Amino acid sequence: MKTRSLALVLFAATAFAGTALAAPVTYTADPDHTHPEFEVDHFGGVSVWRGFFKHTTGTIVMDKAAGTGTVDMDIDMKSAVMPNDALTAELPGDKFFQADKYPTAHYHGTLGGFVDGAPTTVTGELTLRGVTKPVDLKILSFKCFMHPLRKVEDCGADATGTFNRDDFGMDFGKAYGFKMGVTLRIQVEAFAGK
Repeated sequence: MKTRSLALVLFAATAFAGTALAAPVTYTADPDHTHPEFEVDHFGGVSVWRGFFKHTTGTIVMDKAAGTGTVDMDIDMKSAVMPNDALTAELPGDKFFQADKYPTAHYHGTLGGFVDGAPTTVTGELTLRGVTKPVDLKILSFKCFMHPLRKVEDCGADATGTFNRDDFGMDFGKAYGFKMGVTLRIQVEAFAGK
């Protein structure tokens, strides 16, 4: 009986020690390898226009063992680029981002659906032009590795999601039949702090 009790105590202590060792890690987004891309309709299905944001910063806090984590990203709204130079020049203005008044968009989300330490979903909210709405993401791929040059853990992901731009007050083109849906395709890499 004593042996069994001792075994249970040792098992509980080992389990607790394993839990205590698991701790959240903070990863800083690499701005050179983190670029939200967007796809928007042109004249109700005539074509799809694509662009991306050149400057994004933020952090990801993740505990892979516990299957928990959060994402906080800030997007520089004046850094948007599209293949059409005239449209690129218009994006920061009042028709679209109102970047002088709202220079950054913010995304806050909770990582979920962990499989073997890798998240598969993000449940979150996007704040754009002063409006906050739910925007969830599906993580298509996720990988962490020891970066050979920086000598720290590097985690990368590819994610996608959708929202309606008129929910955020950007309805330019709606009267001409433009669809309001926006598809996001987000590449991100982030380094663990030393």
